[in-house]
Amino acid sequence: MAVVRVGGVDVAYTRTGRGPVLVLAHGAGADGRMWQPQAEALADEFTVVAWDEPGSGRSGALPAGFGLADFAHALAAVIEDVGTGPAQVAGLSWGGTVVLELYRWRPDLVRSLLMVDTYAGWKGSLPPEEVAARVEGARRMLAAPREEFDPTLPGLYADGPPERFAAVLEAMNRDVRPETMGAQLSLMAEADETDLLPRITVPTLLLWGERDARSPLEVAHAFQDAIPHAELVVIPAVGHMSNLEAPEAFTAAVRAFCRAHA
Repeated sequence: MAVVRVGGVDVAYTRTGRGPVLVLAHGAGADGRMWQPQAEALADEFTVVAWDEPGSGRSGALPAGFGLADFAHALAAVIEDVGTGPAQVAGLSWGGTVVLELYRWRPDLVRSLLMVDTYAGWKGSLPPEEVAARVEGARRMLAAPREEFDPTLPGLYADGPPERFAAVLEAMNRDVRPETMGAQLSLMAEADETDLLPRITVPTLLLWGERDARSPLEVAHAFQDAIPHAELVVIPAVGHMSNLEAPEAFTAAVRAFCRAHA
């Protein structure tokens, strides 16, 4: 594990393997451990970097007032700390919104983009009534007593959490900090990155679970229409956490894209 200090917070990340750099940004209510199958499988060909964003995992507490641009600058600091130039950068769900903000501020650090079951922010990708329902659901979740706090968002999986990753999912859930998750979901509700999409000039992969209930395929198609020359790969029969529900198919798609654009 490596640590870089940025914006007043220590940001932890792991670095595995050798070769072109692939940076992985996790979703809300998770940390870099969610990328375990990809880090293990891709390290034979790539330097796989998985961060714990500020306020998550082994990183320091989230500073007050930390905004979406601050998350992006923290991710930029990780890429710079790795020190091998522009990286291929992937983000799942909330992580994809952070990665888009990274591209807004530091396109020089991005060789290619992998947008995974993500959003141009909830405001940018979902109907207003759906955003309002999610905000209310998050409010109820965060109002629960700490001993009853459950960070599991509805609709993450097509067929329930995969048993083979039960231990790591339970460990991540135990470590979720309610104040961080509240900030993540609040920022996601207000974010609208749609203005950026037509200006993306790097190779872009859209990787989606066919049965994603949180970011439906309509969102993927909107990305495909907006981002010049974006490639869409749909993984059959899986949901929002496609990297864990179908890790072999997911990793094969990532490998093929990254190899083509390394």
